[in-house]
Amino acid sequence: MNQLKRNFCITIIFFTIGIGWSGTLLAQTNNTDIFKPVNPTGLMDRQYLVKLLYKIAYPVIHNLANSTLKKNMPLEISQAYNLKAAEVSYLEAVGRTAAGVAPWLALPDDGTEEGILRSGLRAELLKGFKNAVDPQNADYLNFRKGNQAIVDAAYMAQAFLRAPKALWEPLDSITKKRFINEFKSLRTRTGAYNNWLLFAGITEGFLLSIGEQYDPARLNIALYKMKEWYVGDGWYSDGEKFSMDYYNAYVIHPMLVDLLSITNARRLTKESEYDQALKRMVRYAEFSERIISPDGYYPPIGRSVTYRTAAFQALAQTALIHALPKDISPAQVRCALTKVTDRLFSGKQNFDARGWLVLGFNGSQRMAADVYTSTGSLYMASLSFITLGLPASDHFWTDPPTPWTAVKAWSGIPLKKDYKVEY
Repeated sequence: MNQLKRNFCITIIFFTIGIGWSGTLLAQTNNTDIFKPVNPTGLMDRQYLVKLLYKIAYPVIHNLANSTLKKNMPLEISQAYNLKAAEVSYLEAVGRTAAGVAPWLALPDDGTEEGILRSGLRAELLKGFKNAVDPQNADYLNFRKGNQAIVDAAYMAQAFLRAPKALWEPLDSITKKRFINEFKSLRTRTGAYNNWLLFAGITEGFLLSIGEQYDPARLNIALYKMKEWYVGDGWYSDGEKFSMDYYNAYVIHPMLVDLLSITNARRLTKESEYDQALKRMVRYAEFSERIISPDGYYPPIGRSVTYRTAAFQALAQTALIHALPKDISPAQVRCALTKVTDRLFSGKQNFDARGWLVLGFNGSQRMAADVYTSTGSLYMASLSFITLGLPASDHFWTDPPTPWTAVKAWSGIPLKKDYKVEY
């Protein structure tokens, strides 16, 4: 824990001096003009985010539906890349994109502009899923070779868990059987001894959820080790050693809570275990909300910063399931997430000329990418858009713009004291 505290202090110091708060914002203390929402209403925020998610997801889903993903998706890789991009990048793009769009695609059809976009994208994704597991198709995805498939099959499984009626049940019986066989084929391999345990666990959890034979060992080790690796105050260690990065958001909290919801429903775990994991995610979500500056910046720390806004998946999921802390309103989370998303994606710097994401944090920055990062990896960014699974009538969208915690703090607005939790 001492190491955790030291790392966190270093992060805060970096954050404070590294993004320009020390001069501009200190001069604006007690000035509520700091609060500048991206849009004047929540429904306009929603329209903006829908169009942006569609822009991100469309090249992946449309090309998969037309069996042209491998033909058209670029394979940009990090400077020290150590995988075979042609074997892993396409499944990365599809699995991660599917997990991000799933809650939105789960909403019912309607005649609105958004509804038309949603139904069209859902139809293409269902067509694409069929292609993805058809061995005769040009876009047949690799589940069978290498360890990386464990990761991105997990995001595919999470997509089915997030939208079973929209994305799993409509599939034909042959396609379903093929997915089941691909998921089971992963049992011949293992990955890293860290958050990867959850990847294996969530895939087995999905098989359990549809009544298929599952591997209890792969499922249980994920649950037991995450319990052991909890270091306190809403943070899990990613393996035996703590890392100051965003893997609690990219993977750990969302997949652990989703996995426990499955095992709870089948009485394989206690309700108290789910409740505890949820409380820990809620606490982590508090941190996530607090690190978004009034201008929409957040610290680019740790591994995988090229996943961009996926750093806020846990916060978004907490909002999606209506589990936000009572002192954090849905509207302030909406405003904070919209601001940080706009900060990264309002320009063209993160897309190439054909609309594919480019390797980097904010723009083309290959040196910022890790040894396992390629074009497909970048579609993790879609995971921060899962709040679109809340209907447009939800308070998250209908409540008026509200300043988030950093805005309140730097404006002199009363705010809740932050303090550690013991669960």
